Amino acid sequence: MESAPTPTRTTATALGLDADRLAALVATALTEDLGEAPGRDVTTQATVSRDEEGTAHVVARADGVVAGLPAVAEVLRQVAGRLDLPAPSVTQRAADGDAVAAGQVLAVLEGRVQVLLVAERTLLNLVSRASGVATHTRRWADALAGSGATVLDTRKTTPGLRDLEKYAVRCGGGTNKRMGLHDVAMVKDNHVVAAGSVTAAVAAVRHAFPDVAIQVEADTMEQALEAVDAGARFLLLDNMPAPVLREVVAAVRAREPEVGRVELEATGNLTLERAGEVAATGVDFLSVGALTHSSPILDVALDLVARGASATGARDAGAPGSDLRAG
Repeated sequence: MESAPTPTRTTATALGLDADRLAALVATALTEDLGEAPGRDVTTQATVSRDEEGTAHVVARADGVVAGLPAVAEVLRQVAGRLDLPAPSVTQRAADGDAVAAGQVLAVLEGRVQVLLVAERTLLNLVSRASGVATHTRRWADALAGSGATVLDTRKTTPGLRDLEKYAVRCGGGTNKRMGLHDVAMVKDNHVVAAGSVTAAVAAVRHAFPDVAIQVEADTMEQALEAVDAGARFLLLDNMPAPVLREVVAAVRAREPEVGRVELEATGNLTLERAGEVAATGVDFLSVGALTHSSPILDVALDLVARGASATGARDAGAPGSDLRAG
């Protein structure tokens, strides 16, 4: 059954982040931290009154691209439910996909301090991770700007975080490839070995799943042309030096008047320094597993505003009140 509408769900859905999956992810993360529901934070619940009210800022500690902010309200909502306390309010000062500067306040949280402190590490983990992916992706998108090529992600994601990480790729200006093994067929070398040939593998997929798009991985000119002749219209050109890649692209493009448009994707040992060179070969896409498997987090902190300090004044500069970045 679908959950009732909430501001978090409305925002997440509008951004293309599945609200039910976000809620499930947050529930899993909180169980890791607090134990089975309702769970407990033995330090916070011992030292902070249930009635104490406060304000906290979610602050970027480095320049980057922010993503994952819908997770903030969802974490607070679920923590409040576990503690049987009201959920703090969230006022966003930035939007997912925004470039942000070190010291910039991303969101202002107001409510019960117990909820803020119990939620702190989980919400920071999610926002930091998503923002790191978005920041890395933006560098690739900028490197390819004007080239006609687009950066794609892969399935090399953190288990359990695929939806969030692929969403972060979109926030950074990249494009999602397939979401999993279920939506697009990718014929790789082991499938070719099992089927006997590229042609046989493509035919087998088309017979079993006629409505599914088929991509074929090729690491030679011969494999690429065999795939085109077999009916594949999306090729993954793997680990080809730029001169070879250029030749394969030209050969495939020469077939297009007869077979129709073929989309070409380069992958394998790609770096930002080589992005322009690879894009210049004429491929449509560069797929980069590192977007999700190797992006460092963006440093994000939660600062509790000292009593008597303005919640909207000097703290916007990111000056620390109570810095809660520690685990």
